[in-house]
Amino acid sequence: MCGGKGTRLESPHEKPLYPIAGTPMVDRVLAALRESAVETIYAAVSANAPETRAHLESVAGVRTIETAGEGYVTDLLALLERPEISPPVLTVAADLPLLEHPVVDRVLAAHGDGTGSRTVCVPAALKRRLGVSVDSRLEPDDHLAPTGVNVVGTTDDSTAMTDVSYDLRLAVNVNRLEDARVAAERLGSPIAEGN
Repeated sequence: MCGGKGTRLESPHEKPLYPIAGTPMVDRVLAALRESAVETIYAAVSANAPETRAHLESVAGVRTIETAGEGYVTDLLALLERPEISPPVLTVAADLPLLEHPVVDRVLAAHGDGTGSRTVCVPAALKRRLGVSVDSRLEPDDHLAPTGVNVVGTTDDSTAMTDVSYDLRLAVNVNRLEDARVAAERLGSPIAEGN
């Protein structure tokens, strides 16, 4: 999912292309997906991020799909209507620069038979302890924050399982400059001012 505007980041870079330790966030997420058990990678792009679309169209093994760029849920629902996409589907936000393939594989393994849906969350307290923003909460569990990693299963069951993770690689979504600094520090590279 990489078609958002990224206005909170206050950067001249489109959010998915924002460099963390010298590498665009979307490339870090793609590396984690490529090394995982994921079979096919689609990138949900939009007119909000034309440079991201151009970048991803040049990356081998990634298929881009145009969305309206109206938000994560709206764009996801539009993707699921596409005939080439059928559940189960793992969705991953492009703003998770610490994501690694073992984390992805653990989410896939927890999903099991592929029927129900899953939302992966972290405690909001973990995000605060790491010094990153908490921009949304899972209701009614106000103490949980969605990570941007979900599995849409094959059943029409409207109730999704909530998986709670304490893995910091899922807790650092880069929505603001301070989040980018924390991510860069976790990767062992100080962030250059103005990135």
